Amino acid sequence: MIDAADVIRSGTGILFVTLDSLRYDVARAALRAGQTPCLAKILPGGAWEERRTPGTFTLPAHLAFFSGFLPKLPQPVQPPRLWECRPPAFKTVDAGTFVFDAPNLLTGLAQHGYRTVCVGGVTYFSRETPLGAVLPDMFDEDHWRPDFCSPEPDSTRHQVEHALTVAERYAGRPLFLFVNVSATHVPHGHYTGDGDDSWQSQAAALAYADEHLGRLVDGLTAKRRWLIIMCADHGDAFGEDGYHGRGIAHPTVLNVPFAAWLSE
Repeated sequence: MIDAADVIRSGTGILFVTLDSLRYDVARAALRAGQTPCLAKILPGGAWEERRTPGTFTLPAHLAFFSGFLPKLPQPVQPPRLWECRPPAFKTVDAGTFVFDAPNLLTGLAQHGYRTVCVGGVTYFSRETPLGAVLPDMFDEDHWRPDFCSPEPDSTRHQVEHALTVAERYAGRPLFLFVNVSATHVPHGHYTGDGDDSWQSQAAALAYADEHLGRLVDGLTAKRRWLIIMCADHGDAFGEDGYHGRGIAHPTVLNVPFAAWLSE
């Protein structure tokens, strides 16, 4: 089990990556087919955990994550949470859970000396609209450019290069680095060349992002220890049972890949 309270007391860096819209079955199949060799190398046990998201599209899922509610295992008994907002007096919290006395994780980490930085991907992180400022406003600083977004075929490379630059800037202090990978969010049909968004094109998008995600993790962990969390915020339906898209309570949307580990 990860003792997140100790991680944060020690000032260990935290990398939190959300692979936007990535379905669990797509992530698992891509890994088993050898399409994501870098992820196979760095994920604990070389595999994804199957979990259930608390939100069916980007905004509510991330609001839940930043409030302490990460995706849960598909079983009645859950492991202790990594972090949570200070609970009512009657509730007992595991000693390894980081409890923040603040309305959200980012504010809580800042109170412990962390710099919180967002490298956005999809437009919920773009500040292009009032709603697109809600999530970025939670961070000390946020970064977004059009080439970080899913219509750009090389978006993950641009995001990772920027994230590594940010990490270098804050090499001497505790850092919470959040990256929302947009490549797995529609549109991703350009990764298969037919222009249609599908299960296959999302797998191809993940295969594209794999090298850059490996470079991000390797680049960070070469210089210091990190707590790394990778997961999807939600999935996406591509016609199953007649459903398309997200924001719906369908297994293709609710089932997401998850992994958390401490680097060596």
